[in-house]
Amino acid sequence: MTTTAEQLSATTLLRFATAGSVDDGKSTLVGRLLHDSKAVLTDQLEAVEQASLNRGQEAPDLALLTDGLRAEREQGITIDVAYRYFATARRRFILADTPGHVQYTRNMVTGASTAELAVVLVDARNGVVEQTRRHAAVAALLRVPHVVLAVNKMDLVDYAEPVFAAIAEEFTAYAASLGVPEITAIPISALAGDNVVEPSAHMDWYGGPTVLEHLETVPVSHDLTACHARFPVQYVIRPQSAEHPDYRGYAGQIAAGVFRVGEGVSVLPSGRTTTITGIDALGESVDIAWAPQSVTLRLADDIDISRGDLIAPADDAPAVSQDVEATVCHVADQPLSVGQRVLLKHTTRTVKAIVKDIPSRLTLDDLSQHPAPGQLVANDIGRVVVRTAEPLALDPYEYSRRTGSFLLIDPADGTTLSAGMAGAAFAEAAEAVVTADDAEWDF
Repeated sequence: MTTTAEQLSATTLLRFATAGSVDDGKSTLVGRLLHDSKAVLTDQLEAVEQASLNRGQEAPDLALLTDGLRAEREQGITIDVAYRYFATARRRFILADTPGHVQYTRNMVTGASTAELAVVLVDARNGVVEQTRRHAAVAALLRVPHVVLAVNKMDLVDYAEPVFAAIAEEFTAYAASLGVPEITAIPISALAGDNVVEPSAHMDWYGGPTVLEHLETVPVSHDLTACHARFPVQYVIRPQSAEHPDYRGYAGQIAAGVFRVGEGVSVLPSGRTTTITGIDALGESVDIAWAPQSVTLRLADDIDISRGDLIAPADDAPAVSQDVEATVCHVADQPLSVGQRVLLKHTTRTVKAIVKDIPSRLTLDDLSQHPAPGQLVANDIGRVVVRTAEPLALDPYEYSRRTGSFLLIDPADGTTLSAGMAGAAFAEAAEAVVTADDAEWDF
């Protein structure tokens, strides 16, 4: 007989984030999703029912399942990123419920940075608003491969198909212009449960999937084995014991791709080349290893390798440079200024750096550029040029979300200042589309 653990281990994992303007019903959608998929414990539901009664509500307020902070419940808004874990028979999920306010844009960046799908909610009465465009732009910046447009509160517009069709057409055109590869529009009522888990009886004109059905069946594209092979060294193992007098191994987690015994590799940033003579995984020697396994590589030559070095195939190694051009989302309350000294953390490597230039700040409302702002403040997204004290091997973010991302850190107290994405801001297809119509598009 198959156990529950065995069933779950055979299912895939989907990380997804929710976003939307204030009062569009994100938390209610998440609560409905958890409730109707039977992912809520009895005591949790009882607590929500009691809290709802205390607030004078007859029906349970499912938004309280995710709005856990006291300030969130008092104001009826989402402030922090709320992570929820649940599973169905077909798939496991990690959900990030992100805030809708403009001042919490950085929280959405945090929640969507590892997501493979983003659910953007729109109030059917209001249509696509500025914050909707912001969230679509952030999803495009972070290269989220799948976007779901959930047109919520359809019950308040009498489940009218023309209302849904107009919103879906406007949003799809905008998101596609940003380079979002896949957009799926679903009409829902989170409060009534229409098309969230069960198909709606009020919208027979809609023949597509429910939200849960789409989440269960969307292709999960985080197959890291198909990416450029990258291995950041985390630790050098040299036991120098009687049993292993000459053992030298380089331990870490494979960030992407596949490594094989006998393969020629380069060690960056030095550029020295050698061959993999052995791979140790879970105490055993193997011939092949792939992302995201944690392994130890053994190499043919005794090269000076330490934590922070990157091992990559000799014929597919990233470029090494001390000049980093990137898009960053500034997450700290203190500003990021030109000339500021910072630490740059990329995979397992941390180096000293200086902010040489901030060419522009992106206005997410209309994607216009504010040239030479001088500094970035909390929730700003802008282009930066950083000069590092030591060479780094970064991939463009569009090729690898893991080895193309980095953090800028305050060297004084270790505070994270900005989250960076190396290379171009939006997908190339989006640049071609927008450049033709907008002369101010300049990255």
